[in-house]
Amino acid sequence: MTKFIRFLKLCAARIGQLLNVSSLANECDISIPTANVWLSILESSFVVYLLKPYYQNNIKKRLVKSPKLYFFDTGLAASLLGLNDVRQIETHYLRGELFENMVISEFIKKFYASGTEPDIYFWQDSNKNEVDLLVRDGLNINAYEIKSNATLNMKFFKTPQLLQKTENMNISTISVIYGGDADYETSIGKFLSWRNL
Repeated sequence: MTKFIRFLKLCAARIGQLLNVSSLANECDISIPTANVWLSILESSFVVYLLKPYYQNNIKKRLVKSPKLYFFDTGLAASLLGLNDVRQIETHYLRGELFENMVISEFIKKFYASGTEPDIYFWQDSNKNEVDLLVRDGLNINAYEIKSNATLNMKFFKTPQLLQKTENMNISTISVIYGGDADYETSIGKFLSWRNL
C-alpha cells in the first residue's frame, strides 16, 4: 500500500473529527508539510471538505479553531474503511460519523448546485459542547444537530439551545436531522428525517 493510499484511509477513519495534521503525518510516516500538501490536493479535488469552526471575535478564545474533516462522497469514505455492504454500517464504530458525513455533504452539494460557496460551520467550545452544523442564510443562522438514531429525543436540542443562550447568538431555527422516516415539529425546533434532505 502506498503512503498516499494509507493517508486516504487514515482520513476516512477521521471523518467528523477535528483535523490533527500532526497525528495524520505521524501515523502515515510522512512530514507535516507533505500531509498539508496532500490535504490541499484532496480538498481542491473535491475529495475531502474541511468544515470550519464558527466563532465570533469576542468569544474565540474559548472555542475550537481546528476544522473538521469530511468526504464529499460518503460511499468513498465507507469503501476506504473496508465497508462493502450497507449492513456493515449498522454495527460499525463510525456509523454516526458516516451518517453525519452524508448529511453535511448534502448541504455542501446544495450550495454548489446553486452556484454559491458553502456558508456552513460547526461550533464547539472548550467543554466539548458541540453543534454539528451551522448554516448561514443571509443574516440568519440555522443550527442543526445530526443524529443517526431513528428515535426522537428532546435532549438533542440541548446544545443548540446552549449555544443560543451562552453566546447570545440569534439562531433562526434549530433542527435535528435524524435517522427516522418522518418530520416532526416541537415547541423547541424540528426533527427532520434524513430522507427529506
